[in-house]
Amino acid sequence: MIKEWATVISWADGIALVSCDVKASCNSCASRAGCGSRVLNKLGPQTSHTISVPSEQPLVEGQKVELGITEGSLLTSAMLVYLSPLVGLFVMGGVFQMLFGTDLAAMCGAALGGVGGFLLARGFSHKLAAREEWQPVILNVALAPDQLRVETLSSEAR
Repeated sequence: MIKEWATVISWADGIALVSCDVKASCNSCASRAGCGSRVLNKLGPQTSHTISVPSEQPLVEGQKVELGITEGSLLTSAMLVYLSPLVGLFVMGGVFQMLFGTDLAAMCGAALGGVGGFLLARGFSHKLAAREEWQPVILNVALAPDQLRVETLSSEAR
């Protein structure tokens, strides 16, 4: 199970709207100036994702919840998203190369196959997302923000 903490935005009728912060893929190494992943993370404008998760327990705004999703569903969706356009690209490029015998035809076939693979993945993703085992679930619920109180002793009381 892959776990991530999220913040509750709202809760109504057994559905919690939660916000998950996007974490940068890497900030720990010393090669920050030449890191391609770091540059790509800066390009993306979205810093959080909002999703709805069923929750029978009433939640309040600002409360933290731990979400979980099975590894199998995550791996299958990643394979669908990345491999179907790649397979379409190679297969259709090869078919067009065999049929027409030119590099231009192979390039056009590869482009059509890549777009077709992307559309295929997009169509399957809606069907797969409706499955219950592909939905995130709430594993743990933290205390509400108004229930947590921290008291510190002054230096004179010590």
